[in-house]
Amino acid sequence: MTAGSRGDVAPYTGLGAGLVRAGHEVTLAAHAVFEPLVAGSGVRYHPLPVDPRAELHSERGRRLHDARTGAGKLVRLVAMAREAADEVTASLVEASRGGDVLLVGGSLGPLGYAIAEALSVPAVGLHLQPLHPTGEFPAPILGTRPLGRVGNRLSGQAVATSVELVFADAVKSLRRHGLPAAGRRRGRRPRPVLHGYSELVVPRPRDWPAELEVAGYWWPHETGCLPQELEDFLAAGPAPVFVGLGSATVPDPERSSRAIVTALRAAGVRGVIQRGWAGLDGGSDDMVTVDDVPHSLLFPRTAAVVHHAGAGTTGAVLRAGVPAVPVPVQFDAAFWASRLTALGTAPEVVPLRRLTPDALAGAVRRAVSDSSYRVKARALADRLEGEDGIAPVLTALDRPAR
Repeated sequence: MTAGSRGDVAPYTGLGAGLVRAGHEVTLAAHAVFEPLVAGSGVRYHPLPVDPRAELHSERGRRLHDARTGAGKLVRLVAMAREAADEVTASLVEASRGGDVLLVGGSLGPLGYAIAEALSVPAVGLHLQPLHPTGEFPAPILGTRPLGRVGNRLSGQAVATSVELVFADAVKSLRRHGLPAAGRRRGRRPRPVLHGYSELVVPRPRDWPAELEVAGYWWPHETGCLPQELEDFLAAGPAPVFVGLGSATVPDPERSSRAIVTALRAAGVRGVIQRGWAGLDGGSDDMVTVDDVPHSLLFPRTAAVVHHAGAGTTGAVLRAGVPAVPVPVQFDAAFWASRLTALGTAPEVVPLRRLTPDALAGAVRRAVSDSSYRVKARALADRLEGEDGIAPVLTALDRPAR
């Protein structure tokens, strides 16, 4: 079970397909809009209410851009998520009945665990970000400025408390949906959680308990091919630079589109611009605008990828072995952007709020002209290819803890 944007769903399609191949029956519970992502995977789909794209484009969703700090965005996000949590509870309870094990995405943690306890079935956490408090870095959703070991840990605890607040009313409502109220969890042992990214990208914090494992990436289940228009564009010239902001939105799509097109031309590169939830557009002779396309097919054929630094897209770029220019918009994006620069696969970070044609052009120029970024990206991709993120999940299913 998971909730949120496309990046909060896509990795579980690949994981689910891997579990199906291993002989498990898998149902993915996520927003109805993402059901096409499981086509051909063998994974069943249970559609949840709420359209996250509509929520982000609503008046309250647009207000997220008014917050200048991670804490400010978190406060607004909690208010949005509380209403959505109450709406999806009944559907999650329905999806969970009859399950032998509940695999709970990080965005639904407290509610998923409460449902598991009420149904007396084991639950295993599946996180796409390092959500558990640690002294080694601050909570990813709050930014990247080091706060010291104590401050870092406190920031993680503050986020955990906020997530509990999001689901407080929903957990209390379980009786209305035919379940006994979840009691206090027996014992103090942490729940088992596996993280769907590589230790090569984010080393496992040394102060985490043993129950928190880093499994490796769960690559999305992708089918289909690139549109013929895009294939023709790729064949007509040198490798282009991809620009896409995924499920992120922007305050002014036309202004952002103009800045991106101007920057790519100033850098002397062709561009593939993904429309995405931001509504970007850059169609012209040296640019092509596309909708959703398989990242695994397109990214390896690019000179660099400019992206919003969501967890899923960050992983896709690293898998492709190409340089990146992260343009973080909100939430945990600044964290993933900082990892790309630390790994040497990105020259610099260009936050959306500071995106100008000159700033983006300079970063793109460095990414495509300095071969060191591509060399490091390719070397990391080769190492990631040797990892199997599904195997640790299969092992965990053999020993689920209540």
